[in-house]
Order: sequence, then structure tokens, then C-alpha cells
Amino acid sequence: MQYRGKLDFAHQRKVRKRNTRIYRLCHWPIWISVFFLTPGPLTFSLFARGFHGGNLAWLAAVLLGTGIAGLRGQLPGAEPRPYIIRFDEDKPNPLYRRVCYTFAWNAALNFALLNLAGVLINAFTGIWYMKQIYYYAYVPLCAVILFLGAIGKLPRVGPSTRSEGMERRYFYGTVWAVTAAQTVLFVLWKILPRGHPGDLAKLIVYVAVLLFMGLLAAHGKLYRTRPILPGELIVSD
Repeated sequence: MQYRGKLDFAHQRKVRKRNTRIYRLCHWPIWISVFFLTPGPLTFSLFARGFHGGNLAWLAAVLLGTGIAGLRGQLPGAEPRPYIIRFDEDKPNPLYRRVCYTFAWNAALNFALLNLAGVLINAFTGIWYMKQIYYYAYVPLCAVILFLGAIGKLPRVGPSTRSEGMERRYFYGTVWAVTAAQTVLFVLWKILPRGHPGDLAKLIVYVAVLLFMGLLAAHGKLYRTRPILPGELIVSD
């Protein structure tokens, strides 16, 4: 799809030389969420049965790991100063950024695709297989995503930051679409009655929100989804 929306120009963006403590702290919950969601079947049990000992133990480990990384400035957005300030500079992409964004892609894509499979199968069969889908499909799909990240084939996880101005919009566009769609699906799961009409409505609305938000992102209508053209400086997280 050819981009026809508004553009951002690197030289017009305000450059900050340091990240404030509040700014750094505000990024910590983001990465807590990303890594807390990593064991998909455990997360599924959280929504199915509620918070339990396994979730608590994993949350404690995530809090400890991300807290140490954040204090050391090794979480995206939690660095003492922005790592990327020149948009078109062929600068090495640090390992911590590659790891964090790879797991963020897994959190965004894996759950969205498995939930889509679940509501799609249910719409045609009338049977929910969500538990089986997460049990059998989550780990293989996670492995594929992590492998693609390891070889640098996902946006923002390559060996260089040179394409950051375009790749960030793919990442944030995905986050916008997936977050909105899954939030709406969760609400519909709670309020719609069980049965074929309600289940079909879940599928239609879920796909519609994904497509709508995806189109908004593709046209640069959402925050951080506009391309940034080469020029002077850029600050990115």
C-alpha cells in the first residue's frame, strides 16, 4: 500500500538529551506487561481461572528482571539518554533492544492470532477450543516469532537502527490495532450472551477493529505511525 498520509521530518522534531526519571519509570510497566505475557498458557489460565500462585511467581521474576534491567538502562525508553537520535544513522542496535522488541512482537502477534483462530473456529463449529489452541499452538508460534527476531527479520530488531523511522510505525501500528481489538473482544466476551449470534458478532467486531485500526495506522492517523523522513535528528524509544 502506497503511503499517502502526513509525514514527520526528523529536523522538525524536538530532541531531548536526557530521559527524565518519570519518563524512564513510565516505560517499566510496558516491559513488565510484555514479559509477563510471555508464557502464553500461564496467561490463558489467568483469564480462565483467575490469578494464582504460578502467575504470582512469574510476576515476581518479571518485576525483578525488568527492574534490574531498567536500573541499568537496558530497557527501551528506560535509558538515561535516548539511544537513537539520528534517524538515518547506521548505528548498531543493542542486544537489549532486539530482545525486548522481539518479545514485544510475540506479545502483540501471538495472542492476537490465537484469539482470532479461536473465535473463527467457534463461529463455524459452535465449539470453543481456546484452551487447546493455547496449549498446542502458542509455543510453536512463539518459537517462530523469536527465531525471526533472533535473525533480525522483524521491525526494530535488526542489527542496525537505520530504518527506525519506518519500522517504528509498523510496530506501533500493530500495537494500536491488537490492543484495541483484544480489549473490545474481552468486553464482548463479558457482555454478549453465549450462542451463535453472539459468537459470530465477536468474530465480526474483532476483525473489524483490527482492520480499522490497521488502516488508521497505515495512513499515519495514530500516534507514532507516521513515517519519519531522513534529515537532522530524531529521538526514539
